[in-house]
Amino acid sequence: MFKGIRTVMIFSEDPEKSARWWSHVLDTPVHRDVAGTNVYTWLDVAGIEMGFHMLDEQRNKRGGSPVPYWSVDHLETAREMLLGAGCTHHRGPLDVGDGTGRRIAQLVDPFGNIIGIDGY
Repeated sequence: MFKGIRTVMIFSEDPEKSARWWSHVLDTPVHRDVAGTNVYTWLDVAGIEMGFHMLDEQRNKRGGSPVPYWSVDHLETAREMLLGAGCTHHRGPLDVGDGTGRRIAQLVDPFGNIIGIDGY
């Protein structure tokens, strides 16, 4: 069911600036939101998406840890399994807006850590 980490999302006051800094450090190009809303930028780092999103002081505060996103085939199946294992809902599911039907969701594990799932 879980195939590996697909995305690590970093929440920032200035996602574009953060992405440019990491782009320079890692010598890789910046990609921008495919939905055209300019709320998300990312780098492809060895096949793993390193994403940068605007801070959300209610859900993902400054200084919080990055959110790893597990790649899954069936988002709802994985989400229900995690909820059944003791996770609680945090955010989503949300369509990423790339026209493929890809969606993401965040849950809180029993220890207070936010984890993400990414799939269809």
